[in-house]
Amino acid sequence: MSFKLTILGCHSATPRTLAHTSSQYVEMNNERFLIDCGEGTQRQLRKYKVTFSKIKYVFISHLHGDHFFGLIGLISTFSLLNRKTELHIYGPKGIKEIILLQLKLSKSWVDYPLYFNELDSKESELILDNAKIEVHTIPLKHRVYTNGFLFKEKVKSRKLNMSAVKLHPEIDICDYQNLKDGKDFKNEDGSLIDNKLLTHDPPAPISYAYCSDTAFTESIIPLVKDVDLLYHESTFLDKHEELATKTKHSTAYQAATIALKASVKKLILGHYSSRYDSLELFKEEAEQLFRPVILAQAGKEIKVSNQN
Repeated sequence: MSFKLTILGCHSATPRTLAHTSSQYVEMNNERFLIDCGEGTQRQLRKYKVTFSKIKYVFISHLHGDHFFGLIGLISTFSLLNRKTELHIYGPKGIKEIILLQLKLSKSWVDYPLYFNELDSKESELILDNAKIEVHTIPLKHRVYTNGFLFKEKVKSRKLNMSAVKLHPEIDICDYQNLKDGKDFKNEDGSLIDNKLLTHDPPAPISYAYCSDTAFTESIIPLVKDVDLLYHESTFLDKHEELATKTKHSTAYQAATIALKASVKKLILGHYSSRYDSLELFKEEAEQLFRPVILAQAGKEIKVSNQN
């Protein structure tokens, strides 16, 4: 499985018995990420048996409490568990000062490398780029500086078509890597065998866009175009659009509008206001415009596989 998303919390404002604030755990191409870290996140990680010791990167969308108040607790717990692996935190400018002040005043310095990558650009930027994955920011419109995050797998090597390769005894094992890299095979007489005759296309890279608290803005459409999964906040229903505008949040219908115009494959709704009796109302509203729609719920796992 190339991608698995575990919803840890998906409600707005204050945590309640059955409503947990924003946090998601992502497994992608053998990397582990935590996106947002509302109060109680580490309890949710344990509840849903997530191996959180393997988290290497934490992405915080903005500095409202329901998206990061659980971070200092998680950092401290890592230290209590004798973590040695480095932890990279990406978040708005100011997050380093907040966390270090908490650690200082509580005399709780950590014994593992802790790196802060503070963000302040209003344009999309590449913030993580390694051999497996890249992560870009998605500038959002909220009451404070806010980013969403776009996670994209790197394109994998081509796969050898061994039945075709065996038809050409002149191809040696030492040539396999060149074929996987997309190169044609060159015979001794200079003639070429087209790479596509000897290999299969690699699996299509998986992409996931996380758009936390934001007013409706079509500026994000080019950034989330054609993604496999789009998480877009839907704090309100359309009948409360005026409230959404005032608080710089979105409705379920507006989230569906983004999904439709961006031609995404699946839409996940979340960050629900507690004023509504049923979450199904959000799905029904969004499905007037776009399908398929998934309702985020604590403990829900969403998997994507693009294996050929």
